[in-house]
Amino acid sequence: MFQRMSKALLTKEMRDYLLSTHFWGPVFNWAIPIATISDARKHPKIISGKMTVALTLYSMGFMRFAFKVKPRNLLLFACHIANVGAQLTQGYRFLDYHYIQQKEPDQKE
Repeated sequence: MFQRMSKALLTKEMRDYLLSTHFWGPVFNWAIPIATISDARKHPKIISGKMTVALTLYSMGFMRFAFKVKPRNLLLFACHIANVGAQLTQGYRFLDYHYIQQKEPDQKE
């Protein structure tokens, strides 16, 4: 099994892929959803609503690009799917903290 894996990694095509921006661009782009997911444990008052909307729209746009480019960049596509999910979660937390929770005390009176 190890020989087969090392043989696959040593092919010219695999080396070319691992040394291309088609691979490294998405790898570094994963920093955005990872940071967003790690921020999900922090207090929602630090969330920027405008930045959350901007990053959601950015990832939605580039999801299409990642799928349409030839050859398809599925690593980048997966990164943007993860980012959209993470940003929508943060967006919900932002709305809940700033708009939904603020109205609840008024309704109890």
